[in-house]
Formats: sequence, structure tokens, C-alpha cells
Amino acid sequence: MTYNFTVADRFLKYVAIDTQSDPLSDTVPSTARQKDLSRILVDELKDMGVQQAALDDFGYVYATIPANTQKTVPVICFCSHVDTSSDCSGAGVKPIVHREYDGREIVLPDDPAQIIRPGDHPYLKAKKGEDLITASGTTLLGADDKAGVAIIMDLANYLVTHPEIKHGTIKILFTPDEEIGRGVDHVDLERLGADFGYTLDGGERGSYTDETFSANGVTIHFYGNSIHPGYARGKLINAIKVAGTFLELLPKDGFSPETTEDREGFVHPVHMEGGAEKTSLSFIIRDFDTSKLALHEARLEQFAKQATGRYPGSRYEFESREQYRNMKEVIDNHPEIGEYVKIAMERSGVVFKKSSARGGTDGSRLSFMGIPFPDIFTGEMAFHGKHEYVSIQDMQKSVETLIHLVQVWEEKAS
Repeated sequence: MTYNFTVADRFLKYVAIDTQSDPLSDTVPSTARQKDLSRILVDELKDMGVQQAALDDFGYVYATIPANTQKTVPVICFCSHVDTSSDCSGAGVKPIVHREYDGREIVLPDDPAQIIRPGDHPYLKAKKGEDLITASGTTLLGADDKAGVAIIMDLANYLVTHPEIKHGTIKILFTPDEEIGRGVDHVDLERLGADFGYTLDGGERGSYTDETFSANGVTIHFYGNSIHPGYARGKLINAIKVAGTFLELLPKDGFSPETTEDREGFVHPVHMEGGAEKTSLSFIIRDFDTSKLALHEARLEQFAKQATGRYPGSRYEFESREQYRNMKEVIDNHPEIGEYVKIAMERSGVVFKKSSARGGTDGSRLSFMGIPFPDIFTGEMAFHGKHEYVSIQDMQKSVETLIHLVQVWEEKAS
């Protein structure tokens, strides 16, 4: 298509803004700095002519592009999150554009030890000749999910400047705190007013994700007995040691993210704190089959029983909470959602690839809140680390896909 895409320029601007969320914070949003980007997005939307754009107190951006057709078209929402992962620094991001990538290793200049190798990132082989964006070596890039944010913003720009493109009402939603599992905790569904939606938070070009993990969170508290160490013989029970024994019982050849792939589930310790009296461990539990979460938890609790059994007088408490569920359970009831994406990709010259995500999105929870919400590609790759990268051409193809997608929904309406 003939269009002067703005997605790359927007992306380069957005990633320079630190929006890292904080899993240990109890504020909403978890960090005030996320609103720094959200305020900019509202201003840009209004400047381009999207007057129904606003930021609420919880850090959500809501915007509406009115329908320009007489047909009754379902209201479609496009959603991305503004926060970046807490796994790697997001402060002082310096994006670098690598024009016409030559297919070789990319040495990141601010830390030459950080090398993006095609052998470690097979998708790079398909990106030869394209324009890649990376960070400089000391931070993540933030393509997860500022690529999605920039894509939606460019879609809005296109629709406003091309009124001849017929579409129904389009809703835009930018969320905070997705990376720490709170992305839709305070979303106002009535204000959103969408029938169906798509998150822009996927990876390789052409990927359409209608299946995610189901997820629980588990916290295990180990209790000991704290005594002055000088007088502790026969009395001290160190909760740290009990927790350490428990961790040592976890399998080394499975049951964990580093030893599983494809459709295998896992348990993963993500936080530990405490002392001799009480030590607490936090886990995430993941599987595509929701019924298996209980089995994973039962196995985990069995290890806790074994650990406390080795320290007479110690005890544990086991707490489980639901986080999100596999969106496929909802999406499968609405096959047109994926069919229309496939048509849009074909019109954009993109090969449609249905995929499953070994993780979750805001769409996972939104689907079970009443709005079926699969995911569409952005090109973001190697996220949550210093080797993160994105192809400008992938982002442009995502914009083009969305442009065709809103037209398909309008065409199929009566």
C-alpha cells in the first residue's frame, strides 16, 4: 500500500520514555511514570483528530474513532500495554536503527558483550535486508509492547487521514501494569463498550494467537522457630533452610521454564523473602490445559510436605490464586474473529500463522470478562532482555493488516 507510515518514528519516541512497572508496588498504576507515556498518547490522538481520547486515574487510555458507515458493525477494540518488564532496566533506553540488516551478529555498542546472534535468534535469518531496531546494550528495548502501541497509533492516524476507508466504531485501549499481571484490574468495560477486540502484543510476522497459558499464582509460607543462635541447640528451626530444602526437591530435568517447551506446563519460583522465623516463596503455575494447574499445585505441595517433614516442628501454608485462563476456551466460540484476521493478512501479503503463546496477555483476562480478545503480531522479539529487537517492516505490515481488518469487519456486516 502507498502510505507514509509513522509507526517507526512513534516507536523510537515511545521507547525513550521509562514506563517500567513494579510488581512490589501496591499503587495503581504500580509506577506513576507509566502515565508519562499515556499522557503523550492522549495528546497525540487529539492532535490527529481523535477527540474522544482520555486518561483516567488508574492509568488507562480510552479513545474512540467513530464509525463512518451506515452498516451495523460490531465495535472492535485494539489494545496494547504501555509498561515494560521489570526483568531488565527500562531507564535511558537508546534505540538504534540498523538499516538493511546484513544477517550478521549485532554487537550492541554500550556493552560489547551483548551480542545478538542469528544462531540464538533464528527469526533474524528472515529479517536480512530489513530495518531492525535494537537497544544499545544496557537496557531492554521496550518493543514489548511499545511496538503494539505505535502500531495502534499509526492505525488511528491512517483512519483519520483516510475517511474513504469504511469501518465501524473503533475503540482504542492502552493499559498499565500488564507485565505484572494487573493490566485489566481496573478497566471500565462499560466505558470501553467493545464487542470484540485484538491485543497487539505478538511476535513474528503473520502470527495470530488465539491460545494462551492458563495461570495461577502460588505462595508458600514456611514457618520455623527463631531462637538466639547462642542458645539454639535443639530449639532453632530455620525457615530459610526449610525453604532451601524445598527448592532442592524441585526436579532438575522438568517442571520448570528452562526445561519445558511447546505445550508443556511448568512451575516457576519468582520471588523469595523472609528470615529464620518465616520464609515465603512465590510461584507462577502455567499450563495450556487448565485442569492440569491443580495437578501441578498438588505436586508442589507434596514437596512442601517433604521439606517440612525433614525439620520437625516446622510447618507451611499453601496459598493459590487464579491469574488468567486460556483464551481459546472463549475464542473458539467466535471463529469469525480469526477468519477476518486471515483475510486481512492475505490482503496485506502476510502469511497467516495460528500460534499459541507460552504466556498471557491482557486479552486472556478480557476474553473471560466478556470480550473475546485474541492477539496479532507486532514483530517484537527477544522481549524482556537486552537482546530485544523489532523489524520496522514487521510493524508496518501489522499496521497494514489492521487497516484491512477494520474493512473486513465492515464488509461482513449487514
